[in-house]
Amino acid sequence: MDKIAVLIPCYNEAQTIGKVVSDFHKALPEAVIYVYDNNSQDDTAAIATAAGAVVRYEHQQGKGNVVRRMFREIDAECYIMTDGDDTYPAEFAPEMVQKVLQQQADMVVGDRLSSTYYAENKRPFHNLGNALVRKSINVLFHNNIKDIMTGYRAFSYNFAKTFPVLSKGFEIETEMSIHAVDKNLYIENVIIDYRDRPEGSRSKLNTYSDGFKVLRTILRLYRTYKPLSFFSFIAALLLLIATILFVPIGITYLKTGLVPRFPTLIVCGFLSMAAIQAFFGGLILDVNNRKNRQNFEFMLQVFEERKKQHKSN
Repeated sequence: MDKIAVLIPCYNEAQTIGKVVSDFHKALPEAVIYVYDNNSQDDTAAIATAAGAVVRYEHQQGKGNVVRRMFREIDAECYIMTDGDDTYPAEFAPEMVQKVLQQQADMVVGDRLSSTYYAENKRPFHNLGNALVRKSINVLFHNNIKDIMTGYRAFSYNFAKTFPVLSKGFEIETEMSIHAVDKNLYIENVIIDYRDRPEGSRSKLNTYSDGFKVLRTILRLYRTYKPLSFFSFIAALLLLIATILFVPIGITYLKTGLVPRFPTLIVCGFLSMAAIQAFFGGLILDVNNRKNRQNFEFMLQVFEERKKQHKSN
């Protein structure tokens, strides 16, 4: 088991990967640096190898697929995940490692948004998207993570080995954040500097298509992790529509004793039944979710014992 593993997912980062590997070697000389090449069409892998990194490959395209591969293959007491585009300074890594190894943090978030991100980033819709995603998650999941979309993070062994990776692409950071909040894992924030990509380096993140995927992921995970709240909202909405439709029918009935619009009344009945089903469906899923959390706590104990065995060997 490595003491510290630096994980760098890469796709066509030949321009910057050599500097990134060298910088992290200087900042964390005891770390093993792994570069995972995701079907690059340039010299990313060769340059990373020459710089002293261990190069491995993930042939399924997408950052989420790369993260799944990295967490499965690498055993370490502390993981540092960064990007290969030289936007995250390596000098903040020792502080992030210290919070994992000394303070037992499960995930340390490299917070760009509290420092230089808005000044350095030249893509205004990226800025808006980051703010929207952060606000949405912190409101829906009652937390205060400072930067949801950052690619600069540190993880404990237990987080890496118990995190179920479902996302294939750039939604992975959102999924990590929500998973940590839902499972009551210890999250720390470290304010980092951010620098925009050097000239000639192109972002792989599409503002609109990937932004839509992130928002869809938030909605999907909210349904999964907060089913009672999610389906209660749907039930309340259905009940509200049924009530609005029923009020004029009820008033007419009280005045005349007649029901002039039977089709509308029937629709009200179906909407009310759907609302009841939605509520009790959410209630059942919430019970299952609580059981899953109990199983997760047991799984954490298993992996804690496994980590101790790795260290003793």
